[in-house]
Amino acid sequence: MIGLTTLARLSTLLAGAFAATLCAGPAAHAAMSDWVDNQGGRMRLVALAPDAEGHIRAALQIEPQPGWITYWREPGQSGIPPQVTLAPGSGVTLEKASYPTPKQIMVGNIQEIGYDAPLTLPFDFRTTSKAPAKLELTAFIGLCKDICIPFQADYSLELPAGEQPTTHELALLDAAKASLPQAPSSDFALQSHSLSADAKTLALRLTLPEASGDAPTIYVTGPAGYAFFEQANAKREGTAYSADITIGKLPKNYDIKGKTWGILVVDGDRAMETTLALE
Repeated sequence: MIGLTTLARLSTLLAGAFAATLCAGPAAHAAMSDWVDNQGGRMRLVALAPDAEGHIRAALQIEPQPGWITYWREPGQSGIPPQVTLAPGSGVTLEKASYPTPKQIMVGNIQEIGYDAPLTLPFDFRTTSKAPAKLELTAFIGLCKDICIPFQADYSLELPAGEQPTTHELALLDAAKASLPQAPSSDFALQSHSLSADAKTLALRLTLPEASGDAPTIYVTGPAGYAFFEQANAKREGTAYSADITIGKLPKNYDIKGKTWGILVVDGDRAMETTLALE
């Protein structure tokens, strides 16, 4: 199945983006913003002062209201992923954005991939400035229930070098890191993959952490805006698992050769994420 963002719903979100823009204002703590509220939830930014190499650990806390959802980096059949835009000329760049393990959520007859509970998105930034760092960015997410509400907020955090983080700030960032899918390991890994000649089926062989259980949930992320998760011919034999992932329609003139796709496998309470090199 292709998880391509539908134009109609995206238009609904973007149409009200400017009206929904909010400013976080002065930080309540040295490295934590105030909460910014929206009809569907709230969010805030937490960050640590840069280390000796200029790395900045940060995270965006998102708390949807009960019954509301927000989205993973590939949202499925609808919705939009979280977006972070740094202030131009700030001397800060985004090196990596990470996402906790999502879940499949049915909204009517639409299959979406996201979160229906509080989550924290870790970010790795880098500053090239020798002056005390200032993290200025705009965060934009979609929150959906019966309707979709665009949620945009501007943040500005002073991060003076050498300032010690509080125990609370460190705990938030450490918990966010712990919530991420793990890297491949000896007991949980992708063993092989092959794409059919017509690019309609991706055959996978996996090693799973448990010898029994239900079929794992598998998300394959291809070109931006596309996610595939429909399984066929699934077989679990001990810790060995094989399945074919149905690949839907790809972008026109898309050349698969040499591309790298992502794969996330969720088996019970464990999740593993890696990449697929396509030949």
